[in-house]
Amino acid sequence: MKVVLQRANHAYVDIEGKRVANIGTGLLILFGVEKGDEEKFCEDLAYKSTHLRIFEDDKGKMGKSVKDIDGEIIIVSQFTLAGNCKKGLRPDFSSAMQPDVANEYYKYFTKCCIDHLGEDKVQTGIFAADMKVGLENDGPVTIILEA
Repeated sequence: MKVVLQRANHAYVDIEGKRVANIGTGLLILFGVEKGDEEKFCEDLAYKSTHLRIFEDDKGKMGKSVKDIDGEIIIVSQFTLAGNCKKGLRPDFSSAMQPDVANEYYKYFTKCCIDHLGEDKVQTGIFAADMKVGLENDGPVTIILEA
């Protein structure tokens, strides 16, 4: 399981020309599931994602989490995080979790994030949809977490 955290000034998700998620300061989280991943990984990564200190504190250091700053998050499912590019020029996605199981983990990861931040602070894209994702990355700060 992999998540990519991108610190955002603002971010959004559009599907078929309609805005389905829109946040101000917070995190855009890309979420990918691989074969062999376990439900507990969702819990661990949700905790880490919502408590990781990657926002500036009053001393200009990375000392605050998205929870500390009362920020928002958007979670976007992204099976391409399972892409293996070691051989050839076309990614191999054979390690990606089957869609039905991956969707259940996506929902559970979202629930775990809601448990930490509150329902009003967590938005999502739509699993397996063709999404247009917009982001103004702050910093830029991008962190990759793996379980």
